[in-house]
Amino acid sequence: MAIAQAMCNSFKKELMLGTHNFATNGNDFKLALYAEGGGGKSSTTAYTTTGEVANSGSYSAGGGALTKVAPSVATSTSTATAFADFADISFTTATITAMGALIYNDTNSDKSVCVLDFSSNKTSTSGTFTVQFPTADASNAIIRIA
Repeated sequence: MAIAQAMCNSFKKELMLGTHNFATNGNDFKLALYAEGGGGKSSTTAYTTTGEVANSGSYSAGGGALTKVAPSVATSTSTATAFADFADISFTTATITAMGALIYNDTNSDKSVCVLDFSSNKTSTSGTFTVQFPTADASNAIIRIA
């Protein structure tokens, strides 16, 4: 499923404070799924269970750990855009209906990074629910700073 993204306002400030470390050996990040109306907006400051989808199959409260793809942080020399990348994440044998997700810093007080909007409900019924991240480059990466 294709996803759109919005960086959380608190994340922008926390970058300036050195709160988030996307290096391969840096902080651990997770992705939690939310039903329509749950999970937040760009004003979301931390992971919350409010509106989170129910536990099902391999999905449980808090979502799943994201795997950084090497290099976990890169910079495009032609656009001077820094970006981070994660491997796609799947939840198996799950019955889920989700409208979006939240990427958050599991190492650092569950501080929010970005809210993902799937633009419509995405579902799985006793199957695999996969969030597919876009191409990791300066124009498409899920987290990018120009």
